Amino acid sequence: MKKTSIALLSLITCLGAFAAEENKPYPLGYSDTPLIPGTKWKVHDIDRPHPPAVSPGARLGDAPADAIILFNGKDTSQFYSLKKDNPNQQPCPWVIENGELLVNGGDCWTKLQFASCQLHLEWKSHPTTKGNSQKKGNGGVFFMDRYESQMLDCDNNPTYADGMAGSVYGQTPPLVNAVRKAGEWQVYDIVFTAPKLQNGKVVEPARITTFLNGVCVQNNTAIMGPTKHKQTTDYSGVFPEKAPLRFQDHKNEPPIRMRNIWVRPLP
Repeated sequence: MKKTSIALLSLITCLGAFAAEENKPYPLGYSDTPLIPGTKWKVHDIDRPHPPAVSPGARLGDAPADAIILFNGKDTSQFYSLKKDNPNQQPCPWVIENGELLVNGGDCWTKLQFASCQLHLEWKSHPTTKGNSQKKGNGGVFFMDRYESQMLDCDNNPTYADGMAGSVYGQTPPLVNAVRKAGEWQVYDIVFTAPKLQNGKVVEPARITTFLNGVCVQNNTAIMGPTKHKQTTDYSGVFPEKAPLRFQDHKNEPPIRMRNIWVRPLP
């Protein structure tokens, strides 16, 4: 009986100590850990600054609090167009119908300029669009006005691999064909990393990570240079630190539509 009491008392003591340890506040950081290589911060550094808080959108696809809204279904004030015989910016000619942009009237550019950024864009082609291959539901978004992420009706519409939806046009095919059927909304979430420059010359290429309808189709892909048609490319010449986004009108009938376009500049 005495041994049982002692064992029970030891168990209670251990449980009490465990509970006391569990109830102690967990450390908010440390000051006695090693430095993380290449930084001035220690592992779990208590003095390391915290990133700012950003409220996400209420629903999946909604713009977060720090996003720049490029198109919210109401106006085209964030875009401009250009005419061959006039170097001055012209109002965006695209019509808004049921809160959707009809991409018809030539390419359009954003008034704001961007380098590295996160872009959200929803687009769709009409199920009765005429043509085939690159003449069926074709559009595109050009980061820094030169690197195209392709939009295309790839539902039962064969074309060359580096021209499919989700491709870096003319360079890298998507990892998979993740398009929905024509007439359904396609969703792009893209992280673009601008090229690293020294005196205007590119020393590290641009990169892109692309999700099409929630499926990763480009994974930190190196972009070989500005988008070209039927030609190879490179980084010859001088490049800007920032440039507008360009949205392509590929002159398909009926035209593609876009909605819910927002962007977040990234460091």
